[in-house]
Amino acid sequence: MQRIKLVSPDKAYMEQVLNYKKEFIENQEDFAGSGGLRLTSDYDEWLTMLVDNSCDATVREGLVPASTYLAVTIEDNRLVGMIDIRHRLNDYLENFGGHIGYSIKRSERKQGYATEMLNLALDVCKNLQISPVLVTCDKENLGSAKTIINNGGQLINEVPEDYRITQRYHIHL
Repeated sequence: MQRIKLVSPDKAYMEQVLNYKKEFIENQEDFAGSGGLRLTSDYDEWLTMLVDNSCDATVREGLVPASTYLAVTIEDNRLVGMIDIRHRLNDYLENFGGHIGYSIKRSERKQGYATEMLNLALDVCKNLQISPVLVTCDKENLGSAKTIINNGGQLINEVPEDYRITQRYHIHL
């Protein structure tokens, strides 16, 4: 049974998104898949940045076009996670970021939302004709590795970078 859906961010979600950001900052956690939410101080500025970064003509230098979605519960429209789908890869993303970045609110973890959210994102990737989909995670992030594997991810290799090791997975659609 599907419990969440992916929606495009808009003004209706402002309070929930700002609380999401606050929770990650207070817990000193990185919130991947948020379309650069950490970089902006203004919600409208963030929404504009998402639109700009969604196509080749307006994407910020050094980035690739991406679509950012909110994962909200079907029952009560509660924000549980965020996910970015990058339409293509650059050299850095090929090794360390992949096509998809995501995060789940601390208070919503270990409930299967990440697995479901990634599965929904793979449907978007299929529509964008992205296959195989490259998804990466830090080696010590066992929850994320499990999420990727549960969605058909096959470990390709591990890439060392500074203080961490990144695991690279392919998901064939």
